[in-house]
Amino acid sequence: MKKLIKLSFVASFLLMSLMAFGQTPQFPIVKGFGGIYEIPEATERPDGTLEYKILVDLTSPSEDNKQVSRFVDNIARMMNLHGLAGVTKDRLHVKVIIHGGGIFSLLNHENYQKRFEVENPNLAVFEALKEAGADIMVCGQSLIARNIKPADLWPGVRVAHSALTTITTYVPQGYILLKF
Repeated sequence: MKKLIKLSFVASFLLMSLMAFGQTPQFPIVKGFGGIYEIPEATERPDGTLEYKILVDLTSPSEDNKQVSRFVDNIARMMNLHGLAGVTKDRLHVKVIIHGGGIFSLLNHENYQKRFEVENPNLAVFEALKEAGADIMVCGQSLIARNIKPADLWPGVRVAHSALTTITTYVPQGYILLKF
């Protein structure tokens, strides 16, 4: 009898593990990028009834220029995590300011190819982020410091005066600041 109970316990544990870890990633807001998973036992999660105003300060360069930057994909993950918790697209206000080494993720295919010998894998993520409602901006000061022209970039990005003034503009308006 003890052996049957032990076997039943092990089978139940394995089934629960498969259910938790064998999930297919979900993309509730940013389609195709930033895949996330439901965590049924989570007791701390976003409140689906609130408005969220988030400013992402992205300065980190890609770790592998031939792959989607994990920092760019993390923006999609953050948006999808809110969506999975019930925050609707119209209540999720995301602005992204990219500067420093992160600006290379915004190069158009032609300029990325010249620099890294592959097409820019991040552009599809930026397209999906924009489609999901994210406002993508690049620091004009970083462009000058790196001798990059706006024409060298993905056409969906807006040029900001600076990352510093973008942060000081939106934080007082109630945007929380995340640093990637």
